[in-house]
Amino acid sequence: MSIIVFGSINIDLAAKTPRLPQPGETIIGSNFFTAGGGKGANQAVAAARLGTCTHLIGRVGNDKFAEELLTSLQSYGLNTDNVLIDKNTHSGVAIIAVDEIGQNNIIVIPGANNNVGEADIERLKKLLPSATSLLLQLEIPLEVVVRAAKVAREAGVRVILDPAPAVADFPIDFYPLIDIITPNEVEAGHLVGFGVHDTETAILAGKQLQERGVKNVIVKLGDRGAVAVTPDESFFVPAFAVRAIDTVAAGDAFNGGLAAALDGGLTLSEAVVWGCAAGALCATKVGAQVTMCDRATFDEFLHNSV
Repeated sequence: MSIIVFGSINIDLAAKTPRLPQPGETIIGSNFFTAGGGKGANQAVAAARLGTCTHLIGRVGNDKFAEELLTSLQSYGLNTDNVLIDKNTHSGVAIIAVDEIGQNNIIVIPGANNNVGEADIERLKKLLPSATSLLLQLEIPLEVVVRAAKVAREAGVRVILDPAPAVADFPIDFYPLIDIITPNEVEAGHLVGFGVHDTETAILAGKQLQERGVKNVIVKLGDRGAVAVTPDESFFVPAFAVRAIDTVAAGDAFNGGLAAALDGGLTLSEAVVWGCAAGALCATKVGAQVTMCDRATFDEFLHNSV
């Protein structure tokens, strides 16, 4: 069996700064690097690094970044046979600033990600019969994400949605297509219309999202952990204690770890622990895909921490 990730692929242009600049302010940074990114690609790498057979569906552009991105993705053991090189535009780009305590600001220019469409859905359909989960995010056109969820649901494949970046008008008919939704506290607040800042409000948000049709809700609370609301129970999984250096892709690592655990037959509560562990390990290094840990490192961390 396998995991399919249908989503964005970016090249990250990242700068380390002592602090994040204020509007109109110029500050001197301390380091700069380029790396593969995009929420779709990040989640795919996270799952693949944990030993799960993972297919990525998406697009890169007609530029010098395309080969770099594909070569990098393949080096992580990821299947990129269904990544299209779009000759009509550039690859997606993310411009990232990260401060000394690991907080970040990100500007995304979608490029080829904006052209993901029906041709990509057709490639998805061919892979669904052997898949356990389809991972989705919102860095490609929303109507295409909804369409992907529909074809996965028709094929009996679990749909996991990371509703990021947050959108103003989330389609009400999308919720019943989602088996697991994984917003962070800011995204959960956007969806439900009230502040989500602790376990209690996360549970309230989860129950409201369930009323709209979502089966399971996992609210990621950053360095505090995660809250899960299922049809049978609500529970809290505390975060793993690590020294966070860069939180850029921790949420993506969470989703990759979650999906890998479910693909391996673990329960949802066990999978949330995997997600928290993967996110914690990711935050201890600088970057996105390069921070996703291998299975041996992950197993040792989990064994020593639980």
